Amino acid sequence: MHTLRHSWLVLVALLLAVGCKAQQPKPSVPQPLRVGAEVMLSKEYAIFPPLAVALVANQTSLVGGTHLVDTLLNEGVHVTKIFCPEHGFRGTEAAGAKVDNSVDPKTGLPIISLYGKNKKPTPAQLKDVDVVIFDLQDVGCRFYTYLSTLHYVMEACAENDKPLLVLDRPNPNGHYIDGPVLDTAKYRSFVGMHPVPIVYGMTIGEYACMVNGEHWLSGGIECKLSVVPMQNYRRDSVYDLPVPPSPNLRNAHAIALYPSLCLFEGTSASVGRGTDWPFEVVGTPHPSRVEWNATYTLAAGQKVPLYSFTPKGGKPCYGFDLRGIKVPPRFDLSYLMMMYNVVANRNLFFLGNNFFDKLAGTGDLRRQLQHQVPEEEIRASWQPQLDHFKTIRSRYLLYPDIESVQVDEK
Repeated sequence: MHTLRHSWLVLVALLLAVGCKAQQPKPSVPQPLRVGAEVMLSKEYAIFPPLAVALVANQTSLVGGTHLVDTLLNEGVHVTKIFCPEHGFRGTEAAGAKVDNSVDPKTGLPIISLYGKNKKPTPAQLKDVDVVIFDLQDVGCRFYTYLSTLHYVMEACAENDKPLLVLDRPNPNGHYIDGPVLDTAKYRSFVGMHPVPIVYGMTIGEYACMVNGEHWLSGGIECKLSVVPMQNYRRDSVYDLPVPPSPNLRNAHAIALYPSLCLFEGTSASVGRGTDWPFEVVGTPHPSRVEWNATYTLAAGQKVPLYSFTPKGGKPCYGFDLRGIKVPPRFDLSYLMMMYNVVANRNLFFLGNNFFDKLAGTGDLRRQLQHQVPEEEIRASWQPQLDHFKTIRSRYLLYPDIESVQVDEK
């Protein structure tokens, strides 16, 4: 056992050298993408069955069409427990819903929730674990809570001297960087823990390297981190996720709109939760009494039709149908601006709490919207911090970067 554990630690060190410092070559001819879980189980890496393994996983943790848990068990790996994030192990729990500890009926493995009071694995939960493997599908937005789960798992591993292996996956919003940078002194929370913009243009493996390298864990500690990188990944490729990463991000179009629409969660408007089109429509139960035009023109010149919908168990909403629009590669303020302009009572739009500011990462954006500051002036106010972040980001890229994507105004 001692020899096998020593071999594992050597493997971890090798992965750290490759995974957090070297960029993967950009293939001259497009090749099929292989996610980190597939690479780990291929001949390039070794799995030592005697090691006690804990997984941080959910419904997105797939190897081909098979769940990572089943794949590892079939390989003879000694999986002892599963940690799960928001939405639960099967990804069926609603946003913010309590996720309880349970037992997986298929494998009999204990499932420990990391969403609720217990956000970080405890020393007792890690005592019988040799290595933790993290494999969750991110969507590239700062407020998506799988990043916060990653932070606390890294912190627990560092505090308990456990190696962490992150299996990398594509970022469907990885082809651009945009939005205000989080002010951690005022707005740090479970929906934003690090000084990064809303859209940060990194895979979850790269992000883990950044958290470690920038000493963002408590007390500046570092965990024994290794990343199994993907093969043949390109940031500018379209990647349609095989399963929804959470219940209300049901397709690629909703995932593309999510960075720009999620801030509505901190307002009186609805993004269609409880309908068949969550994060593809936006509306308010309190529209202005003035007669609306038949369409509304977005900043990029696209026209969106008026739309009415009633979320299950909710009030009728009146707003805009975004299902047919082309989503530009940017954090798009058009949606917030047009909804703020059509609500009947703007004083109630931000609900009187600071959740909008937590999602935005700053109080400035709310104030700018309230004072109807022009969009380009708002965007210019983010630029110095965005430029600083891009410098930090460049230190941790595992894959070749791409030129800045220009918004198609046509």
